[in-house]
Amino acid sequence: MSSVGVRSAAPPPQDSGESPPADAKARPLSGEKAQRIVDAMRNSVAKRGTAGSTFDHVAREAGVSRGLLHYYFGTKERLLVEAVRRDAELRLEMLEQRLSAATSAGDFIALMAQDLQQGLTDDPDFVTLIFELFTLGRRHPDIAVEYADLMRRTRDKVSGILRDAESKGVVRLNASPEAVTEVLFSIGDGFALRILSEPDRDFSESMAAAMACAQALVTD
Repeated sequence: MSSVGVRSAAPPPQDSGESPPADAKARPLSGEKAQRIVDAMRNSVAKRGTAGSTFDHVAREAGVSRGLLHYYFGTKERLLVEAVRRDAELRLEMLEQRLSAATSAGDFIALMAQDLQQGLTDDPDFVTLIFELFTLGRRHPDIAVEYADLMRRTRDKVSGILRDAESKGVVRLNASPEAVTEVLFSIGDGFALRILSEPDRDFSESMAAAMACAQALVTD
């Protein structure tokens, strides 16, 4: 996780009703309370969007004071960054575990597709968080930096998995691991947006075509 402990300095101040500067950095916060806050933020954004997700909403749903949110996260945008970061790290860990079981290129592509489909079925709100963060980044340069760093770390992790699989002879890549990863995630991002936009449409034929495209880059 990006935050591994709680500051041992002075306790959080009482809520003064004033927000810190937009470029304020989030303070470390971990444990059950932190997870309640992150969960409340992601649920609020899924229901109300970022603009409607005030600290009042999040604090009430998390069962904490608004002042505590100001102290640890500074702004709701910083809290959104933390929510996305924590979710992304957990998902990457699960994806890495899944891909470690691949014994062929077909396995690798199928597992990537399964991860996308399961994520959209079990937790479509995560996709909403990602797109909300991207949209915020178009207006806030500091959030754009955070978003780009998240994308870079995700790319580095998966390209590292691909590089390792190629070195072991499990797959053969027809482009660099980084380029293959970019294409795979670009396909996944596009499908996520389309599937959530048209939830009643059958995408099975389109998914099969996408997997065929991916298999041109990741072969045995």
